[in-house]
Amino acid sequence: MADTASHIVHLLPFKMALIGGLGIGAQWLAWRLQKPAIVLMAIAGLIFGPFLGYLLTLPLGDWLHGLIGALRLDPVNDFGDLLRPVIGISVAIILFEGGLTLKFSELRDSSRPVRRMVLFACPIAWILGTFSAHYLMGLSWDFSAMVGGLFVVTGPTVIIPLLRQAHLAERPANVLKWEGIVNDPVGALLAVGAYEYIRFTAAGESLQFAFGMLVAAAIFGTVVGVFSGYGLAWAFRRGHIPEYLKAPVVLAWVLLIYVLANELGEETGLLAVTAMGMTMANTKYAAMVEMRRFKENIAILLVSGVFVILTATLTPEVIQSFYQDWHIFAFVAAMIFFVRPVAVFIGTAYSGLNWREQLIVSWVAPRGIVAVAVAGFFATEMVAIGRPDGAVFVTLSFALVFATVLLSSFTVTPLAKLLGLATENKEGVLIVGANPWSLGLAKAFKKNGIEVTVADTNWRRLSGARLDGHRVFYGEVLSENADHRLDHTKFQNLIAVTPNDAYNALVCVEFAPELGRHRVFQLSGQDKDEHDPSSITFTSRGRTFSTRGRTFDSLTRDWWSGWRFRSTTLSEEYRLSDLMGENEDEVDAILALKPDGGIEILQSGQSLKDEVGTTLLTFGPVRENKREAIAAESAPSEGEVPI
Repeated sequence: MADTASHIVHLLPFKMALIGGLGIGAQWLAWRLQKPAIVLMAIAGLIFGPFLGYLLTLPLGDWLHGLIGALRLDPVNDFGDLLRPVIGISVAIILFEGGLTLKFSELRDSSRPVRRMVLFACPIAWILGTFSAHYLMGLSWDFSAMVGGLFVVTGPTVIIPLLRQAHLAERPANVLKWEGIVNDPVGALLAVGAYEYIRFTAAGESLQFAFGMLVAAAIFGTVVGVFSGYGLAWAFRRGHIPEYLKAPVVLAWVLLIYVLANELGEETGLLAVTAMGMTMANTKYAAMVEMRRFKENIAILLVSGVFVILTATLTPEVIQSFYQDWHIFAFVAAMIFFVRPVAVFIGTAYSGLNWREQLIVSWVAPRGIVAVAVAGFFATEMVAIGRPDGAVFVTLSFALVFATVLLSSFTVTPLAKLLGLATENKEGVLIVGANPWSLGLAKAFKKNGIEVTVADTNWRRLSGARLDGHRVFYGEVLSENADHRLDHTKFQNLIAVTPNDAYNALVCVEFAPELGRHRVFQLSGQDKDEHDPSSITFTSRGRTFSTRGRTFDSLTRDWWSGWRFRSTTLSEEYRLSDLMGENEDEVDAILALKPDGGIEILQSGQSLKDEVGTTLLTFGPVRENKREAIAAESAPSEGEVPI
């Protein structure tokens, strides 16, 4: 019976389901713990791969051996001949996704330090990394060029959580963020070019022929990718593909172009799909929602699976080499303490960054999942063409990823504080929806020392926020563009105040996992309690904002009738009952500013604490003797548009 069960669970579908469950489970756990997902995925792969493999060598009994053998991941034997094409297709989709993030307009519009990091620091790091791999690891020049090219990438999925953790100053934080986004496909392209050169020379071709074929392959792959990208974008614009088929068509098109390019020109598929992604990123088409869905669902699943597979392929001998082979230690140390700092300081010289900012940028360079996935693919390809030294690629990538991620995670915060680049950890607020009432709220927050970011899709409505000196975000906060351009380190609370209750709920649900559900608020959409069965489900919306929990229409009507925001500090002489009694309980309590500087955004039905030293922000009617004092504020500011 046990043998039958063991045979069943050894089937390939079970192993594929296990890999998917481990990868996505690690991503979920990373979200819950607010830790880099790459570390947890590596731990999962090591446990179900080498660790269970080690347990099989122990005398544990037949039944336990059968169970461990069923759960153990051994990708080389589990997948057999399918392993190379599975990893190849996955890497093709990952590189296409990377190409989609590279918009030339964003690079032109970015700051000078970002352009310097891409145009100067990146090539310098490639050259120095190549020398380090050759002289410290003893690798051949061609293989060293591939290693140095791939390891110029930094992982944006690792960097962004680190920036939130460190509360880094805005300028170095933006440089690190945009470098990670842009360099992902650039580093992969450098590695692809070096691999093409190795493939041609391995076939016994002359140096001149190899360079000629490399140029021809690059041109061919680029042409195929550009034309296929324009073709798909053209089909989207002309409506030749229905909305519900756009995401599946993109996936099928990427696979088709990858396979077709490889058939027409061997191993040019990766160049083709990367060029295709870059082309679509820089072409106007109305399918960004579909692209976002494709990238989030398919690419994340593949990245997670490939990372678990590659980690599970590590053998005890490879793991021992991490701490026994001084060459690996020397290479990793050189990449961290020599290559990266030299490239950053030279590349960003006279760019506007001071030495402290250059130092923090040179230190924070965690490599991410893309580096490991691409390294795993090229390692198998190198071995297949008769270069067994290619197997060390996976070892180097894992060693560098672990070292850079762990060092950055544990040292970025104290280093930022030491250099004076850590911003004060004040609680900020993101207000989604610009209208006269919300701009009045933002102004009241600012007067109480609370940083405010106002977001809206209408540039004209944001003009009032800009004139008042608030940080603004022009665009859709639910889009992928917001993931890159909206500075998530500047706010810890969110208030959605648009007229659309369903949209407010969607925004709160989107940001709740990041901020915590107790920190996302929205206006009441109707004159009902949020627990009412006919209202939006409690779990599908944010907390109802303000103690009276009124609607957008009600608040806007009161704003135009003369109600305004007021800050009152409670004292022994002026208590909470005095404040509420003056306004005959008409007042809405918005926020409580604690004596220690902490803020508490109030929700519907919440009872207020009568605590001396607390400042309460309220919204209520203005008494007649105060109306003249705020006459200027009563009229709409320039740029305010009544809703």
